[in-house]
Amino acid sequence: MTDPEPRAARSGRGSSKGPSRGPAGGPSRGQSGGPTRGTTGVWPLIRAERTALAADLADLTDEQWTMPSLCTGLTVREVLAHLTAGASLNSVRWLAGVIRCRFDFDKQVAMRLSEQLGATPSETLKRFRRVVPSTTKPPLPALAMLGETIVHGQDIRRPLGIARAHPIETVTQVAEYYRGSDMVVLAKGRIDGLRLTATDGPFTTGAGPLVSGSTLALVMAMTGRVAYCDDLEGDGVELLRGRCETA
Repeated sequence: MTDPEPRAARSGRGSSKGPSRGPAGGPSRGQSGGPTRGTTGVWPLIRAERTALAADLADLTDEQWTMPSLCTGLTVREVLAHLTAGASLNSVRWLAGVIRCRFDFDKQVAMRLSEQLGATPSETLKRFRRVVPSTTKPPLPALAMLGETIVHGQDIRRPLGIARAHPIETVTQVAEYYRGSDMVVLAKGRIDGLRLTATDGPFTTGAGPLVSGSTLALVMAMTGRVAYCDDLEGDGVELLRGRCETA
């Protein structure tokens, strides 16, 4: 469920894309065409991101838990429950849910979120903490799960005014994954005909009007978060903003 709006067709490919209404050795080339790392090298990054998010949310008030996230129609608490669901759902359970929901993928996302919400915000957070070390996932690449964790973490943090300095190597890997893939979220298509250049790291891709900014802001805009277009510069920003708003 990385898209901020429901996309049943993409969630049907195993997306844990937000029910926002609304995943050792050297680099290799994955199916997306972008560089990937071995699975064993990605899971420690996912665990680190989950650990940081749990720490950031430890002292939220009840009011903060009910704030709207960047995922349309979902609160901060609901997005966290969605992340828990993604880390609790293997391929067999995912397929069983698809069948149970009669191939209504948005319905399955909502059902799994509800299963992990708990009775109170503290229970929601407790459930998330339990899955911090989990390597369970739907039928997605491990890099897609890293992207889910970072993007949905920012869906939560930005409305709360919480900043996180993601390791540049980690967020660059996510940018490289999304630039070559529309499998989980429309990202490759969203940036078609644009040149993206990070101002804080080595990430660059494409040709056309320039869009520049932090690697994180580029990732968030690539995945449809229009709010992050405000953090970008260049002749291509307004085109990218329009694609975020209409996707």
